[in-house]
Amino acid sequence: MKKTLKQRSSDHHRGIYFIGTTPPKIDTPFAQMSAIADKLLARLDEISFDGLIVYDIQDETSRNDSPRPFPFKATHDSGTYSQLINQKSAKPVITYKSVAGCSADSFQEWLSRAWHQNNIRDLVLVGSPSADAARSLSLAEAYQGINQHPQDFYLGGVAIAERHLSKGNEHLRLLSKKQQGCEYYITQAVYNPQATIDMLTSYAAECRAQGLNPNRIILTFSPCGSAKTLDFINWLGVSVPAATSERILNSDDPLHESIKINHANLKQILDAVLPLNIPLGLNIESLTNRKAEIDASIYMYKLLKGTMDQELALNQIMQVYNQ
Repeated sequence: MKKTLKQRSSDHHRGIYFIGTTPPKIDTPFAQMSAIADKLLARLDEISFDGLIVYDIQDETSRNDSPRPFPFKATHDSGTYSQLINQKSAKPVITYKSVAGCSADSFQEWLSRAWHQNNIRDLVLVGSPSADAARSLSLAEAYQGINQHPQDFYLGGVAIAERHLSKGNEHLRLLSKKQQGCEYYITQAVYNPQATIDMLTSYAAECRAQGLNPNRIILTFSPCGSAKTLDFINWLGVSVPAATSERILNSDDPLHESIKINHANLKQILDAVLPLNIPLGLNIESLTNRKAEIDASIYMYKLLKGTMDQELALNQIMQVYNQ
C-alpha cells in the first residue's frame, strides 16, 4: 500500500520534494488540459519526487497598484486539475484553494467535492490577496470551516518570509496556523535567503519556548530567465535584493545565473537552519509558461534536491556522532 503524503512527511530526517504547477487557462478544453498534464509529467519522468503542488491562481491586482507584468486570466478549478494530475501520476497532489469570494456554504460544498470527486487529501488554504479586497470568507473562518468538515484533510499553510522582514511576526502566524490545524507550511519563492533564515530562526526559538515540535517547512525556489520574469517575481511580493537583481539582469545567461543564485541561497539557508531541527522540504516551480524556464526548473530541481539530500544526510550523521 502506497504511503500517504502525511505518512511520508512523518520521517523528519528526510526531505520531501515537489514540483509546483498551475491549472490551464479556463478556456482550455478538457482534451487539451489532459494533454498539458501529460506533457508536464513527461518532463518529470527522469526525476524522483514525492508529489506535485497545484496552485489556485487569483487576480491579485487589488494588492498591487503596479501593472501586472503578465495579464491575469482565470484558470480551471485547482481541484479539477489536481484530480487529473493525481490520476495520471499516481502521486500525491497538494492543492491550493483560495477562499476569497467563497461563502461558508460554498466552501463546504467545495471541500466535499474535493474529497469525494477529486480525491484531494492534501490541501493548502490561502486568503484574500489584500485586506482591502472584497471577500466573504476570511482565512480564519475557512480554517474553522475545514475543522468542522467530516473529512480529515492533511492541511498546510503559507509561510511568507517577506512579511517577517517587514513585521517580524511571521513565526507567530505559523504557530497560530498550527493551532488552527496546519501541519506543514510552504513558502513563496525564495530570493532573499536571510529573510527566510530570520523567519525560521524565530519560528524554531518560539517552538522551543512553547515546548512544541516545529512543523515541516517546504522551501520554494523558481528560476528567472528574463527582466519580465523578474518584474513578475517582484510584482508578486517576493523580496529580491538589489544585488541579486543586478546579477541576473547583467548576466550573459540570466537563467543559468538565477539557478546558481537559487543553489547558493538554498545552501545558505541549510547551513543556518539545519541545526534548528526544523523538518524541511523543497518545491520547485516555474512562474511562467516559457519553455526555457520550465526546462530550467527541472534542472534546478535535480541540483537543489541533491544538495538538500546530501546536507540532511550529513546533518543526521553529525547528530549521531555527537550523541
